[in-house]
Amino acid sequence: LARMIAMGVPVPRGFAVATDAYAAHLAANGLERAIRSQLAHLDTHNVTDEEERSQAIRRLVTDLAMPAAVETAIRAAYAKMSPNDDLPVAVRSSATAEDMPDASFAGQQDTYLWVVGANEVVDRVRACWASLFTARAMSYRADHHLGQIEVLMAVAVQEMVDARSAGVAMTLDPINGDRTKIVIDSSWGLGESVVSGEITPDNFTVEKVLMQVQKRRITEKTHETVPDPVARRTVNRVVEADRRTQPSLTDEEVIAVAQLARQLEKAIGGPQDLEWAIDRQGRLVALQCRPETVWSQKKAAPQSFALGIEGVLGTLLAPVQNKI
Repeated sequence: LARMIAMGVPVPRGFAVATDAYAAHLAANGLERAIRSQLAHLDTHNVTDEEERSQAIRRLVTDLAMPAAVETAIRAAYAKMSPNDDLPVAVRSSATAEDMPDASFAGQQDTYLWVVGANEVVDRVRACWASLFTARAMSYRADHHLGQIEVLMAVAVQEMVDARSAGVAMTLDPINGDRTKIVIDSSWGLGESVVSGEITPDNFTVEKVLMQVQKRRITEKTHETVPDPVARRTVNRVVEADRRTQPSLTDEEVIAVAQLARQLEKAIGGPQDLEWAIDRQGRLVALQCRPETVWSQKKAAPQSFALGIEGVLGTLLAPVQNKI
């Protein structure tokens, strides 16, 4: 996020609760010692024991008050964004073990959407810290020999985007690893339903160099994730019948998302996995960007030959594609 902001990419405003804050929480009132005691006899092959220890550790993390300096800093940062204490934000976990070359830890911890008010932000930061110790996360770390207490947690607090459409974009084809393509998944509302796999999104394939939409698959999108301002949370809402089979992006918007993804790939280096949103005023923003960790770790597949203009362009552009 910081790199994207420095590049001038449109990113929702926010602040980061650094890993030092989590480390200070661990050091307070013997919390780390209590967690180590629970972990000492952890058996990740015993599902019942693992879940019981997970719940006990998470209670330890959430029940302990933050160090005063940490809580004061969080409240001050939120107040700077929201003087009236009413700005909806996303509170997103970011562990130090995420996005490693041989282990993608993304999605193992919790994210909270449409959080309103400093009190709720403080509570959700603690909840993010605690989500380091879900049974699933502990099993994953054990399987990849990443350690348990050694993994630290940062938290990003970002202004929520009231998205008309949102989704993900990958700067290669996730099916076959083709780096000449950008593949975009999109649906109505917030992108949570796309990222979580709750719905089958619209799918667009864009040729990376010429920036042309090559394929589009429009699905029936039965529901969307939208904010409920009164309840201060997000809800799943049924999509009206006449909008369900409408494309969630125009071709112009597809190209705009693809151009943003290509820009980030070139600037950061290597294939990227971008989360994006278009708000109800039509503004495109980047929410998150991380390295693609499946195909980018594999050796390039032998090239196949194509006929006609596609084959000619593929040959001419090969030196460009190999640099991307």
